[in-house]
Amino acid sequence: MLRLSKKSDYALIAVKHLATRQNGTGASSAREISEAYSIPLELLAKILQRLVRARLLVSVQGTRGGYRLARPAPAISVADVIQAVDGPLTVTACSPDDHDCDQFGTCNVRDPLWRIKSRILETLTTVSVAELAADAAPPVTPGPKASRLVFVASMGES
Repeated sequence: MLRLSKKSDYALIAVKHLATRQNGTGASSAREISEAYSIPLELLAKILQRLVRARLLVSVQGTRGGYRLARPAPAISVADVIQAVDGPLTVTACSPDDHDCDQFGTCNVRDPLWRIKSRILETLTTVSVAELAADAAPPVTPGPKASRLVFVASMGES
């Protein structure tokens, strides 16, 4: 199973939120996003700063400041966001550059897993933040019978 880290999950939530604010041009504060989605503020602030360093967001100063998308939502992929927060996608502990594994020379799944990683990355690269923002939130039925199906997709350690 592919599973996103909490940091990537929070980053995608924040970026989707920003993409829906006046078509990605409106700013939101870390506090606003934190409160809207029950994300710990300190952790979210660190995640948003990583997204700024990756040039996916810009920090806007002033009373109406906060964060906004650095470029249009269709130009930011899910892979961009995940890699800005968690680093390169990995499927196995080994890599083409790292031959420290005792099984490297005899491993019969290494190359197929690298191909799988490439396909996953290609798919994540083709899905834009605009597509995430276009998906409406699922309706939540009030009351004790309400249930919610959660899809978990991950890329490493939480």
